[in-house]
Amino acid sequence: MGSFAVQIAKAFGTEMTGVCSASKVEMVRSQGADHVIDYTKTDCTQAESQYDLILDAAAYRSVSDFLPALKPGGTYVMIGGATGAFFQAMLLGPWLAKRRGCNVKCLEMKPNHDDLITVRELMVAGKIAPFIDRTFSLDDVPAAMRHVEQRQVQGKVVINIGEESPCATVR
Repeated sequence: MGSFAVQIAKAFGTEMTGVCSASKVEMVRSQGADHVIDYTKTDCTQAESQYDLILDAAAYRSVSDFLPALKPGGTYVMIGGATGAFFQAMLLGPWLAKRRGCNVKCLEMKPNHDDLITVRELMVAGKIAPFIDRTFSLDDVPAAMRHVEQRQVQGKVVINIGEESPCATVR
């Protein structure tokens, strides 16, 4: 999700800061991030900059850790990560938001035709594209899951379901 978020933000002209581990810095830059913070060297929640929007694709820290990095009226959105952090955002988010003068949300998927058309147009124009980390066969799904669980994936992990399957052809 993070690699698409960077590309979509850039497609709409947003100044974007990506936060990742050292092994992913170049990939995040190549996706279009204007600034990159290596969280193994710098605590992004203690940075001098404040942000209008924090999109947390990993959510392995407390929601409250990120609130000081938001501008007044800014928004923190959790889109993935640890179950405990998700429930914290859901249950404590409204209270934290009111106390800090910001917004705390969990991504709610509400697909609609217009958004899908916009994403399609961005893909056709070459402004967004999936970044493939690795491809696994259907028989290797357990290895693919272990790979994802290591949290060092750069982009997407693809499962090749075979040429005989009607789902194998991407349109």
